[in-house]
Parts: sequence; C-alpha cells; structure tokens
Amino acid sequence: MTIQPRPADKATPYWWEAAPVGGVPGQPLAPRVDVAIVGAGYAGLSAALTLVRAGRSVAVFDAMNPGEGASSRNGGITSGSIRPGLAALTRKFGEKTAFEIESEGKRAREFLYDFLKTEEISCDFQLTGAFRAALGYQQYDEMARAAEGLAKRLGIDAYAVPHAEQRGYIGTDFYRGGVVRMDIGGLHPAKFHAELLRVALAAGVMVHCHTPVTAITRDAAGFDVTSSAGKTTAQQVLVCTNGYTDAAAPYLRRRLVPVRSRIIVTEELSPDLMAKLMPRRMMMGENRQLGFYYRPTPDGKRILLGGRDSSWVGDPAAPTLRLRAGLAELFPELSDVRLAHSWFGNVAMNRDMLPRLFERDGVVYASGFCGSGVVWATWVGSRAAHRLLGDTVEGRTAFDFRPPAAVPFYNGTPWFMPAFIKFYGLQDRFALWRAQR
Repeated sequence: MTIQPRPADKATPYWWEAAPVGGVPGQPLAPRVDVAIVGAGYAGLSAALTLVRAGRSVAVFDAMNPGEGASSRNGGITSGSIRPGLAALTRKFGEKTAFEIESEGKRAREFLYDFLKTEEISCDFQLTGAFRAALGYQQYDEMARAAEGLAKRLGIDAYAVPHAEQRGYIGTDFYRGGVVRMDIGGLHPAKFHAELLRVALAAGVMVHCHTPVTAITRDAAGFDVTSSAGKTTAQQVLVCTNGYTDAAAPYLRRRLVPVRSRIIVTEELSPDLMAKLMPRRMMMGENRQLGFYYRPTPDGKRILLGGRDSSWVGDPAAPTLRLRAGLAELFPELSDVRLAHSWFGNVAMNRDMLPRLFERDGVVYASGFCGSGVVWATWVGSRAAHRLLGDTVEGRTAFDFRPPAAVPFYNGTPWFMPAFIKFYGLQDRFALWRAQR
C-alpha cells in the first residue's frame, strides 16, 4: 500500500508563532475624521502614519484583525517585482513610462529600507540578495542580458550566475544558472506589520478592527462611511483592501481578482543541510508562470516555499502536496521532510498586472500589488497619503494612471481561477520540455 505524504502539522502561518495577529484596544468611533482608510495592512497603515504626522485625523477600518490578511501571511521577500518585463511595458506604455515603472522599484525598496532603519522597526530584515533561476540555457542567456541592462540603467548590483557556479548559490542541479540582484532581501512579515501598527498607534492613528465597512457614500460635506460600529463622516476616503476587497468597494472588486498564494515551511533542518541547500541564505525565485518562491526562515533553520494555489474555497490538501512535490523536485534531500506549516493568503491580480494609485468618484484607491506587497503596499500607501495631502511631488508615482480594466463576467468570486492555474501549469510543463537543458 502506498503511503500518501501527510499534510503539514499546522494550517496557520509560521510567522504567527513569533508575531501572532490580534486585535487592538477598542476606541470609540469618531463622528468626524479628516480621512477614513479601509484596510489596516501595510498600505493602509503606511498611509495613515504619513497623514497623522501631517496633522490629519485618521480612522482605519479592518474587517479582521489588523494585518490578518496578506500582510502577515506573505513570504517576506522585498522584491518589488513587476510582472511584465521592460519590453512588454515599453510596447504598452512607451519607453519613458516603462523606464519610470522599472526605476520606481529601486526607489520603493530604498524607501522601505530607510523606513525600517529610521523607525527602528524590528522585523529580522536582512539584505541577503536574491537569486532567480533559469529553466534552460536559452532562458539563462535572456536573463543574463536583462541583468546586465538593469545594472547599466539603474546601477543595481545585478549579475549572471552560470550553471557551473550555481551550487555556490543554491544546492540543486534542477536549474541551468540564474541571475542575482543584491538590492533584495528578506524580513519577517508579521513582525513588520506588528511594528508598523505599533508606530501608527503611537502616532495617533485610530484603528478599528473587526469593523467591516458596509458602504461609502458621497455628499456635499465629504463622505459617509458606514461600518458595523456605526457611521462616521470623512473629508477623504482611501481604500487599501487589495486581495481582500469586498462589496463595500464594488468598483474595485470588479477589477481585482483574489488569487490564493500558499506557503509551506519545513521542520528544522540541520545546519549542514541548510548550508548545502542555501549556502548564501538568499531569497529565491524562478522563471515559470507558476514559479515557486522560496527562502530560508530568518533564523536560518528552515526552508519556506510558496506558489499559487488552485483552490478558492475551503482548505484542501492537494495544494500543500503540490508544493511538497515541488520542494522535493528541487531538493531531493527533502523528499521525506516533515512540514511544520501550510497556509494561504490572497494576493490581488489585475488584467495588466501592475500596482495602482487612482481616484474614482472622489475615493482614492491603492491596490493591485500582484504578489509583491511588502514593497509596493508600503510605497503606494505612502504615495496615496501624500496625494491626499495635496503634495504633488512626494505623491508622484508611475502607477498613478487609469484604473485597472474590469474583468468580464466577474463579481468578486474567482470561480475561473482553477482553470487558469491548470492552463498556466500546462504552459510551464511545455516550457520545461522545450527548454534547452
């Protein structure tokens, strides 16, 4: 009889062991505020902190505990990546805008790193660098040229690693080389959110958890924001719900598709094995449509691996087993390893796969981080705050353009995602088959 691999020991995020999410002390709902923000994740709290320090009164509403969504569930990689490549961006937006989008990633990462240092945020941040792997030699050549171009255009320390030198970066023979970027690192995402929440509360931000917003209506005096705690009037409203957008923001909901991203974490591994598999403790990724992202945990004792989850209801075992199989394919030494945690969270995708800062009927939206929210949510949230303050210099961003296009026949339920994931999986298998390996 074949023994099926068992699921993980826990279905909760590994990050919650050291930084459990929870509520905040209750505060009375103010009848009037300058700004109401929907969503108490990275984007909402970053915006709130900027606004309060500028003298505005701010109330932040969250349907769950602050940070219980993607902010405490993600992989903690400070990639700030953009899904479309430079060539695709150039074809769609022109050379000038494409370069602005690409260069904004550098600015956003530098902003985050400076924020962590200035605010004395304790979140296990390490600027380790990131290795992105190539499936075949042709892909490696393309990636190597792209890394060279990135270094020339933006001065980023980026370089190619040929297959012969690969094991100095990652302990597997599955890939055919890759590229390194030294401006990317890793942090503990739940600790980062907890620290951001601490700083925001100390600055005077009013945070209302387990207080879903049910309606936002505009009138001559501003906006009426109706929540489970009652009604408050706000001069301005900012929506930062991203992958957890609900019926309170119907315009945004038709434009963002919540996609599950699942992560597994191994049991503790021996120091020798960790040194063999991840000798430089870098963040890791690969060039597939459904590519894995992975990294050592901040203490260097476990491996975390994540990828897309084809399910959209319940918590089935199949996505965990798929990630487990992927882990074993990369690292055969881990075929029988015990999984300590497996969990999922929603990332928000849109049709052109770009973050957004836009306004509709007076409401400002900061959303669409497409799986790179550690950098983009913090950055775009802060840009949104400066926009609300009327600061056209600090509020400037390359992502301040038209709203994402609506998804046809979509009303918030991603019923079509299993089919899309299957299609992308077939593309990946075909790409691997035809790769020059």
